[in-house]
Amino acid sequence: MSNLVLGIDVGTSGVRIAAIDRAAEIAALATAAMPPAPRQGDRITQDALVWARGLDDAMMRLSSMIDLTRVAALAVDGTSGTLVGIDDRGAPMAAGTLYNDRADDADIAAVARVAPPKAAVHGVTSPLARAMRLLQTSGVVRVLHQADWIAAQFSGRFDVSDESNALKTGYDPVRRRWPDWIAATGVALPKLPAVVRAGSVIGQLSPTASQKFGLPAKTVVVAGMTDGCAAFMATGAAKPGDAVTSLGSTLVLKLASQVPLFAPEYGIYSHRIGDLWLAGGASNTGGATLSQFFSSEQLREISARIDPGTSTGLDYYPLPAPGERFPINDPALAPRLTPRPDDDAAFLQGLFESIARIEALGYRRLSELGGPSLTGVATVGGGAANEVWRRIRAAALGVPVVASLNDEAAVGVARLALRAGLSS
Repeated sequence: MSNLVLGIDVGTSGVRIAAIDRAAEIAALATAAMPPAPRQGDRITQDALVWARGLDDAMMRLSSMIDLTRVAALAVDGTSGTLVGIDDRGAPMAAGTLYNDRADDADIAAVARVAPPKAAVHGVTSPLARAMRLLQTSGVVRVLHQADWIAAQFSGRFDVSDESNALKTGYDPVRRRWPDWIAATGVALPKLPAVVRAGSVIGQLSPTASQKFGLPAKTVVVAGMTDGCAAFMATGAAKPGDAVTSLGSTLVLKLASQVPLFAPEYGIYSHRIGDLWLAGGASNTGGATLSQFFSSEQLREISARIDPGTSTGLDYYPLPAPGERFPINDPALAPRLTPRPDDDAAFLQGLFESIARIEALGYRRLSELGGPSLTGVATVGGGAANEVWRRIRAAALGVPVVASLNDEAAVGVARLALRAGLSS
């Protein structure tokens, strides 16, 4: 009986595969680690065969947990902006260039000259600029994204991508095509993959993949998305107004919108997932600032002494160092962390309240740019477990704030596969 789908999350440190059933419940979760990517100065690359070996290892582990003949569909997410150059048979001809690999100065300048200001291709790690370097490698006939190449290990199609992964390489998600200006950079459009909607069917499993992985030949391969979008989908957020806040070392906001939002000055771009847009921004405030003053154990102990129903009146802008991009764009913005009360509980509460105000300002900024009004926030990251902070944030945001259903990108991309593979 075909009643499971797989979500395959490929990063730079490992591969995670989630098998979920028709109710989106997790049936199994397999993980395989990969060696760290080597770094040479600003260059950060990784052999794509390392990804393939990680996939093989994770699939082998998964086969010991579930009956793979029950799998009806699968989809893959990968690190946004990670690329590989391939030959006409799909074999990698050079090491993969990772999302944080620096492009060559001449290529960065070439992109800057022709790319529209709102295109998501600017900067020193521009995927389009790094694609220019890959295409100069002997034998490279096409550039794929990490998720594309891994999905091709199942479908045999080394010529297709999705709208989410293609965004930062220059794809226009509004017009749904590669724009003509890309050719002016020297990247011929046939050297880039065809792009389909995330969640659409790419094809069925190739005979080679069926035999190798032990999956049914009729397994459907579904176009995936980036890891960040997959993590959003894992939370259960699914309609305009739904949002996800990540409380990690920084504060990252993502909002589901019925219209695209683009504001490069704030680092805001929109990924297209079907007819839904995911827009977001990242503030430098967050856990990195808290950890300058309190250990994890102290945060738990001191939080228990806070009354979230009574405001401190403290007005901070907690930053670990000068500089902010969202929701305030000021590279010289100084941290504001005074006055500090003698009572550590009051100080911590003031920090919580201030970060919550920054979060609320961030969502207002997204709304001002044309996004929907906030209806609810799911929370992921280390700060999600702090109930006092949750109550403070709910008061500042004025909407329900809940723990996410899940924050595994593998689960999120499996949800995408679920729609195509088991919806009928």
